[in-house]
Amino acid sequence: MQDDTIVDAGTSLSGDVLAIRGGHPLRGRVDVKGAKNLATKAMVASLLGETSSVLRDVPVLSDVAVVRSLLEVHGVRVSEGDETGSLVLDPRDVESAHFEEIDAHAGASRIPILFCGPLLHRLGQAFIPDLGGCRIGDRPIDFHLDALRKFGAIVEKLPSGIRLSAPDGLKGANIHLPYPSVGATEQVLLTAVRAKGETELRNAAIEPEIMDLIALLQKMGAIISYEPNRVILIEGVETLRGYDHRCIFDRNEAASWASAAIATDGEIFVGGAKQQEMLTFLNVFRKAGGWFDVHEDGILFRRAGDLQPVIIETDVHPGFMTDWQQPLTVALTQAHGRSIVHETVYENRMGFTDALVKMGADIVVHPHGLQDGPRRVPRRDLEQAAVITGPTPLRGAKIVVPDLRGGYSHVIAALTASGESTVSGVDILNRGYEKFLAKLGALGADFDVLG
Repeated sequence: MQDDTIVDAGTSLSGDVLAIRGGHPLRGRVDVKGAKNLATKAMVASLLGETSSVLRDVPVLSDVAVVRSLLEVHGVRVSEGDETGSLVLDPRDVESAHFEEIDAHAGASRIPILFCGPLLHRLGQAFIPDLGGCRIGDRPIDFHLDALRKFGAIVEKLPSGIRLSAPDGLKGANIHLPYPSVGATEQVLLTAVRAKGETELRNAAIEPEIMDLIALLQKMGAIISYEPNRVILIEGVETLRGYDHRCIFDRNEAASWASAAIATDGEIFVGGAKQQEMLTFLNVFRKAGGWFDVHEDGILFRRAGDLQPVIIETDVHPGFMTDWQQPLTVALTQAHGRSIVHETVYENRMGFTDALVKMGADIVVHPHGLQDGPRRVPRRDLEQAAVITGPTPLRGAKIVVPDLRGGYSHVIAALTASGESTVSGVDILNRGYEKFLAKLGALGADFDVLG
């Protein structure tokens, strides 16, 4: 691959199809910046402040661009900050936006639902278009809407989206989530901090990105306490100020590169990765035959020897993240023995394995999960299970990627395989991987952009 291809594609994927010649270990260094799952929510939180906010280590991703556009449609002035990767968000001129403008800028993102609470506080109303995102499961927004109703919002569902209003303002509420949903927890936090009175949220998500959002909101003047057993208490305040905050690193991207290192039998130093937020992943990584060395500025990943089979059960934090299982599944096709991956979070996240089977992997998906065997995570009705028997040589194939993490996994599978693969639909990787092609090039990957 020519160097100018890397430069041209450095910020994002300039084409939708990659021709990848695999069979070569990935070696080198990549750096991860702020987590997509925090940066986009932090940008929304700026709507709550009376003064400008500064967000640092913001990744260059399509999801970030979508949120920036939506903020600007509502009158927020967004500009580059005093250091690379920082944004200044000035919400002092927030105003209502036309439904058509919101719909045009929302694209396939699910972030717009999180605008509801802040906009209801600022404007007394919010308009949310039909929501998109990766098609990996039902991901209903009922948790969000139920919570907003408890705060006093009036929800009107329209053919093209949702209209919300709060003629009497929003008031604190007692909310018990049926599942510790990250999105619903974020919704409650962004709504409760300026709601009148106290809010008690039970069965909350406690992911590191949630805790970072809480820290950011506290900087703005919010009063939030985390209690045992997934309980979060919020005392509403009348006004909040802007923040100056550096995003937590993207542990999903870090885990993806770690999986790529052992899948291709390479060695990758992930700059910016930190141990504490990745403890669960690192334990499974080590059991699978991975080796890592924690440095002050990142973590080095490679194989310790032959890869070994493992049993994985995805779960909410502090369990094994669903976003981690797809890249690691590629590596498990090279493990000596039978691995089992129980997917308990999303019901459609095993579809990416069809391409791996086409490439020569021995994977059997059980669409209703496995009924027997020792379990740590309570079985859910929606779960699937994949049984992976290895090692199996992978060979090049024509692939169409299904979603963000599945798409990354297909690229890594193509880099692991012998021969050439054609991977279509890779532009979706813009949503979660900054400068993806530049990073692949830096690691020695052999590929061309076809379209």
